[in-house]
Parts: sequence; structure tokens; C-alpha cells
Amino acid sequence: MKLRRHGCRRRITLSGGQGLSRSSFNGPDLSGWQGPGVLSTVFSAAIGVFAFSCGVILLYRLAVLPPQVWLIGCAVPALLWFLPTGRKLPGPFWSVFIGLALGVAWAGFWANERLEQRLPPSIEGETVVVAGYVCDLPSAGSFDSIRFSFCVTRWYGSSHTPELESTLPSKLRLAWYGQPADALPDHRLRLEVVLKRPHGNLNPAGFRYEDWLFRKGYRATGSVRSAVPDPSVECSFECQYHRIHIRLAHWVDEQFAAARHHPLIASLLIGNRGHLASRHWEVLKATGTIHLVAISGLHLGLVAFGAGFLARRLLLSLSTYRMSERSVRVIAFLAIIFCCLFYALAAGFTVPTRRALLMVAVGGWILLMAKQVPVWHSLVVALGLVLLLDPFAPLDQGFWLSFGAVSMLICVFAGRVGGTGWLAGLILAQGAVFAGLWPLLEWLGQGQPIAGLLANVLSIPWVSLVVMPVIIIGGLVVALFPELSNPIIWLMDAVLDVLWNFLEWVAGINWPTLEGASVEIVGFGVLVLLIITVPVRNFRVAGLAIVLFWASTASTVSSTVSNTAPNVDNPWVTEPEVRVWDVGQGLSAMVRAGDNVLLYDTGPEVKGVFSAAESVLVPNLKALGVKRIDTLVISHADSDHAGGIGLLMDEFEVGRILTGEPKAIREK
Repeated sequence: MKLRRHGCRRRITLSGGQGLSRSSFNGPDLSGWQGPGVLSTVFSAAIGVFAFSCGVILLYRLAVLPPQVWLIGCAVPALLWFLPTGRKLPGPFWSVFIGLALGVAWAGFWANERLEQRLPPSIEGETVVVAGYVCDLPSAGSFDSIRFSFCVTRWYGSSHTPELESTLPSKLRLAWYGQPADALPDHRLRLEVVLKRPHGNLNPAGFRYEDWLFRKGYRATGSVRSAVPDPSVECSFECQYHRIHIRLAHWVDEQFAAARHHPLIASLLIGNRGHLASRHWEVLKATGTIHLVAISGLHLGLVAFGAGFLARRLLLSLSTYRMSERSVRVIAFLAIIFCCLFYALAAGFTVPTRRALLMVAVGGWILLMAKQVPVWHSLVVALGLVLLLDPFAPLDQGFWLSFGAVSMLICVFAGRVGGTGWLAGLILAQGAVFAGLWPLLEWLGQGQPIAGLLANVLSIPWVSLVVMPVIIIGGLVVALFPELSNPIIWLMDAVLDVLWNFLEWVAGINWPTLEGASVEIVGFGVLVLLIITVPVRNFRVAGLAIVLFWASTASTVSSTVSNTAPNVDNPWVTEPEVRVWDVGQGLSAMVRAGDNVLLYDTGPEVKGVFSAAESVLVPNLKALGVKRIDTLVISHADSDHAGGIGLLMDEFEVGRILTGEPKAIREK
């Protein structure tokens, strides 16, 4: 057998030499993976990694963090495996037992470590001096302020002993009022600040600011009184990285400031979402496309695909006669990791970016080694690595959504024998992700907009095939040839015009809202996945009929809510309830008896900053199953008692409104 390539002739042998080996024709070399002992070991290892992940997640389901001695005790039973009697138990048992114990101990250790950092009451509210460096991109805040993260390297003060300083917060969330967004005098600073311990509203549902601060590692918040450059601050590798990233953000702002879609360009190019306005977030939320502007698996996957394709084609065209297939795969894998790492660093190396980078690395490694390992094993390995390197990941909603979406895609495509075609595959993927993630979104207190089906089916391929290549290649071209910035900006605006006009059009449609009980939503998701994966025609037809009937019924009920409030039933309570919501300054309380609901005041609202109705009332009322507010009482029209009335009336039917200032309330 002979092969003609580039005008040359090369013999392909079936053994030895530089030709392709026999394994190249018969698939990957699995000689080391065929034994039952090896397969059992691989299975036990996968079970152990999954159990470790469950242990990390389990810790955050506890109401109170166990003492450290208990967490250390979780790891002690693992020593029983070394006893003669312990080895008589099956391997999977020990994998689950040891993995679960180590996971709980690992997460507990880091949680205790973070909680050890606290602000002493003696300096809370006092002016203190700290030195360190800015460790994220500063952004414009409310009330003419600049907000940024500050990593402390030194606390000044005669009372700060080395023992005390080791427990002081190492990361602060600061605001400097009366300053423009670019007012920081330097990257390394000495600040006079007034600090307080982390605090936020505490309610059964809704956004918890204090949880968010803990997840991000902020153990104190405060305001800046003065700031001066401090060259004496030792700039570590992390400090140098943040300095370079801030300079990169300034360069992007300077080069692309003239672009109409500068906020989207900065977000997609370097992960800087600080320029996105409320109108951007409203459209993205209404269309379920917020993930498009968060550098994550979609974006790094595109970079990985492009880097791997180009590297492989280049190597095959230049070095066909001097490199083996395995060498080509190794170099292509290294090129993928390098390009993805470079893009992740340029995008700020945020938590979603690091998570996506790990998943790309694990998937690429499995393909590189050409091992016949179930695809679920690679997902479990990625899950374990993410939780090993970031044990606080379960506190992120993005953690659940990213692994949930990948799991749905594996369910749909992993077991398929034949191809589906790009269009059918795209529709199947979006349908599976929409239905499969709906129960998860419901658990997280979010909705699943129907608009997301249409928006994602068309916007994802446009972003993947057009927008991202133009943004990334255009950014590199401008960096190398600044004189070409004008045509590049025009091209970026053109492709983003198509995307944004489409999303605004989708967001403007009056879509029905699907509503259902938790059991119905879970059943809907499971049935859709079965329809996609079970290749039985009659089952698919019957299942599709059930799905369409339920969806039409649910959407019809939702659409009639706005016109027939009495038909909307609230859950029946046997005993009267009074709930006072924690809304910060102001007041909001709910009284319900039977299926009647009375809401007294709606709490504070500061436009573009905070709305108690959005962050507290809506999620908590929905969590209780409330669909109708029979009576809304507004004591007076001040913003701390009557904020967010319009949003509340958009989300719920309101029977009547009682207030002493009807004209002012009507204007709201």
C-alpha cells in the first residue's frame, strides 16, 4: 500500500519503521487497560473521586460548620484500610468511605481557615492603615464611587502583634466615594480605610451578600479615606499578574473606546464586565444568555478547538515525514493548553475561567492518551480537580450550572452511534440543556425563560463561528498593528450588531411563562431527556405529545394570570403566618391566612444599586408558592418603604393597594 502526498511517495508499513503501526488501524493501544484488575482499579478510583466531591459538597449542606477536631476525625477511619480485617471489604466500599471522609475534611479545613480571618471589634469602624495591592479590575460603583478588591500585605498599628496580624483579613472589598473609575494612584497602595465585618440581609431565599463575600474571600468591607502609592509593597507573582491585567484592561479601553459595543468587546476579550450597563443585563437575563459574556466553557472550548485544529493542520503539513502521530497529538495538546491558559489569564483567571480550563485540560488529556475510558470518568476527574483546587466552588451557582450542562450534553451525545448533523445536534443540545437545567435553576431560585430556547439556538453558533474569532483575532491584530484599529472596530461592531439586535428583538417578545410544581418540572426534564436519548419512534411521539400538552397548559395558565387574578390560587396554610423580611433599612412584612396574602411595605430601592423587591421579596414569595397578593399596604411613598412596586406588580397579581399617598404611589 502506498500513499502519495506533496508529490512524494511514502510507504506505510504495518510494523516498525516510521510508518503507521498496527494500532493506528485498529484503534488506540489498550493492551494495558484490558485486564479486569486494572478496570476494577480505574472504577474504584473514579468512585473515590466522586465520593470526595460529594464530601466537599456535603459540608455546605450543614447548618453549622463542625469543629476542626471532628473534621480531622473524618480522615482517621481511612487508616482502617491498612488493617488486615479492613482489606477484606470490597474496594468500592473503601473508595466511597475514604473519598467521602477526605472530602468533608478537606472542605472543612479550608472553611475553618477562612473563618479564622476576622476583623477585631476594637478596630471595626476605626480608621486604620493598610498596605497591599489592587487584586481585581476596579469598577464604577454607586454614588460616584470606585469599587475594588485589595489584597493586604501589611497592617499598620502598634497594637497589631504578629499573632494578631496572621488572623486579620487578607482580602478587603473597598469603595472610594467621590472618585472616578480610573482614580487609583497606583497598583501598590497604602490606604487609610474604615472597615466593618461582612454583613448582609438574611432571608430563607434570595441573594445573600454575606455568602457572596465569604465565597470571594472578603473578610471585611469598608471605605477608603485616602490612598497614596507605596513602592515598598513586595509585589509577588500574583501581584505582578494583577498589575499586568489592569494594564491590559486600560489598553482595551483606550483602543476600543470608540466602538459602539465597547462593553461587549471588553467582556468577551478580557472578561471585563464592569462596563456593562443595566440595559445589557436586562436583555441578557430576559434571553437566558448571560453565559455568553462570562468567560467559561463555551469560550475556552472555542479557543481549544481553534488552537488544536490549527496546530494539527500546521504540523501535518510541515512535518509529516519526521513526526509520529503521537508526537503530533502531544504538540497539539500542548498548543491547546497554552492558548487556553493565555486566554484565561487575559480574561482575569476568574473562578469560571479556571473551572473551564481544568475541564478542557482533563478532556484533552484523555484524548491525548487515547484511552478507552468512559466519558463520565473524565467528567468525574474534572469535578474532583475543581473541588480539590477550589473547595468553595459549590457556593457558586455557576459551578452547578456548568457541570449540569456538561452532564446533559454527555447524556445526549455520548452513547450515539451515528452523527446527528450540526443543526440537529445544536437543537438537541439546546433542548436537553433547557429541560435538564430547569429543575436545577428552580432549586437555585431562578427561572428558565422560554426566550432562551430561540436566543441560544441562534446566538451560540453566531458567537462561536463569527463573534469570538473576530474579537480574538481582531484584538491580536490591533495589538500588532495599531493603525488597523478603525477597520477592526468597524468589523467588531458589525458582528456584534447582528447579535445584539437579535437578542433585543427576542427580549422584546411577550413570551409566555412556564410554571409548575417541582415534581412537574423534574418530570418534564426527565421526559425530554428520555425522548432525546431513547431511539424508539412510538415512545418519542407519545412523549413529545405529553411535553407539548403540558407546556401549552402551563403557559396558558401563566398567560391568563394577568387578567384573572381570582383564578390564581395561593397555597393554603392552616395557621396564620407573619413573616418580617430582612430588607436592611426600611420595612417589609407579610401576613397570610388560608390562601389570602397581605404584604405591608416593599422595602428600599436605589435605582441601579439595590432593590429589596428584586433581591428579597420576589424570591422569598415565590419560594413560598405565593402567586397572588390580595392586599398590598404601603405606609408611605418614601423609597425605603415603597421601593420596587412596579417590579412586584409585574411578578404577582395584586388585588388592591392601600396607601395614604395614592398619587405618589401611582407615579412609582
